[in-house]
Formats: sequence, structure tokens, C-alpha cells
Amino acid sequence: MRILLATMNEGKLREYERLLADVPGLELETMASLPKPVNVVEDRDTFMGNAFKKATEIAAASRMACLADDSGLEVDALGGRPGVYSARYAGEGATDAENNAKLLGELLGTDARDRTARFQCVIALVDADGRRLAAAEGACEGRIGATPRGAQGFGYDPLFIPDGYEQTMAELGPETKNEISHRAKAAAKLVPLLQQLRNR
Repeated sequence: MRILLATMNEGKLREYERLLADVPGLELETMASLPKPVNVVEDRDTFMGNAFKKATEIAAASRMACLADDSGLEVDALGGRPGVYSARYAGEGATDAENNAKLLGELLGTDARDRTARFQCVIALVDADGRRLAAAEGACEGRIGATPRGAQGFGYDPLFIPDGYEQTMAELGPETKNEISHRAKAAAKLVPLLQQLRNR
């Protein structure tokens, strides 16, 4: 079973190869194998919508089955923001530091117990014709810290403290993060769906 992963990132490819290792015969490749890049505008208002839009458009361009994900941070005190705007919360092209600064600014004065949040991830799979084959969701619950801590993460990792830990995601490091992350939980739900598809 050969599937195109909607990324150019080799690190993400290795992560998915590890997360989906229990699917026999699965071959993943990145968009680097395509003759020209495919740029998808993520303009849906849900993670599910964005994930399927990416998968469908890239499948159409590549004529391959495609797996895509969308993820972000939801903060309860902000009504679920930044949500699908997580990567560009402080504006298009914003840096991680700028996004983190905006988030902290909006939470200024919010009591620690009211800073609950979660990372959400949706993984979508379509066939070469764009038909929806599977979708899986995962979440990592936690809270937003008062200041950024740690250097082993990206995005909102230096602010996000997962439930059951006192360290931020950026302090825990990749090994622990990959066990408890929203993407890992979504991928775990996707494995049996991929196994079923392979056995059809």
C-alpha cells in the first residue's frame, strides 16, 4: 500500500513511519517525489475540513492516495482560539515567538486553573480519485503556562503543559512528546483503519 504524505518534511515522514509501523506493507513518501509542488490554501473552519481539503487536492495533483493532517491549539478561556489559525495567530508569516506572545497577551490576568487547553489533530486519507477512505482524531489535554520554557519543541510547545506533567512539551523532549501527542493518538486510531483497507 503506497501513500503520499502531504508534507515535504523528512522528519514528519520518519515520524509517520514510526507511528504507522504496525500496518504491514505500508510505503509512505513525501511530496518531494512530485514533479512540482502543490500549494493548498487551508481555508476551512475545522481541522477535519482542512485535512480533507489538503488530501483531496494533493491526491488530484499526484494521482496517488494521500494522507494529510491538520492540527492546532484550542484554549478554553479564548473560546477555542487559536484553533485552525494556530500557525498564523499573530498574522500571516508570524513566527512561533510572535504567536506565543499574542496568546500570552490574550491570557493576561487569566487564573492558572482557567488556562486549560488541548492540542487537536485530524488525519485524513483519500484514494487517488479523492474518495474519502478514513479519518482519525486525537487530542492532548493540558494547560497554558505563564512563560515559555524549553527548547526541544516548536509552535506552542514551550507554553503547553500536558496533563500529568509539570514540564512543557518543549521541556519533555521528542520521545515523551511522541508518546502522548495529539498526532500520536490520531495515528493510533488510524492504524486499524489502514489495516482493514489493506485487507480488502
